[in-house]
Amino acid sequence: MFLGNVVGTVWSTKKVNGLSGLKLLIIHPYNLDGDPVPDVVVAADKLGAGIGEDVIVAFGKAAREALGDQDLPIEAGVVAIIDGFDLSKDVLAKLPRKAQP
Repeated sequence: MFLGNVVGTVWSTKKVNGLSGLKLLIIHPYNLDGDPVPDVVVAADKLGAGIGEDVIVAFGKAAREALGDQDLPIEAGVVAIIDGFDLSKDVLAKLPRKAQP
């Protein structure tokens, strides 16, 4: 699992049946070393997360189980919308100001 911030949404009129009814979000993972992370992850969401919210994302079987169907054609899924979190002072000092909780 990883922590990330929702930076966008994906929509598609043509998709496999297993994706019908799932919201697809673009998640930018947090890097606790303070280094830029250029990669993003597309994750399925049934919780209703929106742009700007912090989330926890699970991968593989854990993601499919959390979304309630082992046959879903997904690799990543939002399993929690974060209300807040605390970090040690050492880690917090490395983060860019905009990424601090």
